Amino acid sequence: MSDRNSDVGGIPIEEVVVEASEALRDRRQTRTPDSSWVRTLDHFKREWQIYVMLLPTIIWFIVFLYKPMYGLQIAFKDYSIFRGVAGSPWVGWDHFQTLFSNDQFLRAVRNTITISFYNLLFGFPAPIILALMFNEIMHATYKRTAQTIVYLPHFISSVIIAGIVITAFSPTAGIINTFIGWLGFEPVYFLTQPDWFRPIFVGTGIWQEAGFGSIVFLAAIAGVNPSLYESAVVDGANRWQMMWKITIPSILPTILIMLIIRIGNVMEVSFELVILLYQPATYETADVVNTWVYRQGLQSGQYDLAAAAGLFNAAVAFVLVMTANTLSRRYSRTSLW
Repeated sequence: MSDRNSDVGGIPIEEVVVEASEALRDRRQTRTPDSSWVRTLDHFKREWQIYVMLLPTIIWFIVFLYKPMYGLQIAFKDYSIFRGVAGSPWVGWDHFQTLFSNDQFLRAVRNTITISFYNLLFGFPAPIILALMFNEIMHATYKRTAQTIVYLPHFISSVIIAGIVITAFSPTAGIINTFIGWLGFEPVYFLTQPDWFRPIFVGTGIWQEAGFGSIVFLAAIAGVNPSLYESAVVDGANRWQMMWKITIPSILPTILIMLIIRIGNVMEVSFELVILLYQPATYETADVVNTWVYRQGLQSGQYDLAAAAGLFNAAVAFVLVMTANTLSRRYSRTSLW
């Protein structure tokens, strides 16, 4: 019995298994690539219109995002605009050592983290609260009017927004100081006070972006199953209880996704608004990494040092978004990827 099981047609069973495995591998090597190419070509033939529409976006990413990565090596070179990127000599980590021994750069990093923390603490919940408030409005006309009013600042240029803020806080004609004068106090030039820059900046960002940001959460609320609310009404729940027990838990995955994206942008404080509002008197609390890079790179011509700072900024943002995504996936099973 053992002899019959140990061979097939007089050939040992081990050799039969090896030959079968080799034949299967040969078939995969010869047929799989061809069949995969055929399937790919068939797919492109069927969906070519979609890829044509996608082509401008792909070209934009290649030209403006991937091609400039070639210049990242400037951060590791003693860059000269006359020698070019390829001709400039390597200096390794010298620029990074200079960065971390520069008090102004370390101050910019601290300011960036502090302002981003305030934006997360006060700015991130604002559109969520606004969306929940809009969801409770029953009067359709009033709801559309209110939404239009709070959406408008998003579509206004940052230059105009900064002009409005500067005028509003002007010590002579600003509405804020006019009100302070009515109360019998002396006018204050808020934009020259380092302690006032962060509250003004964060508040301006909330005013400009909270309305538009609420659209995402309103869309998530619209996707909540209406039968949940109907069941809650039957059980005697009021509007407040339905919001806490149904609406917020239902949109929690959307909130977590938006939080991960927001954390990934912690080091990207709004450059345009900062540079329009700050001045040397407020550098102590207003100078962030992006404005420091702007001054060092474009104004002082230290392109290599500015590139090193930008690379550091991007590396920190990458670590933050990866960490936030991993923690979210582990504890809530919601993640970007």
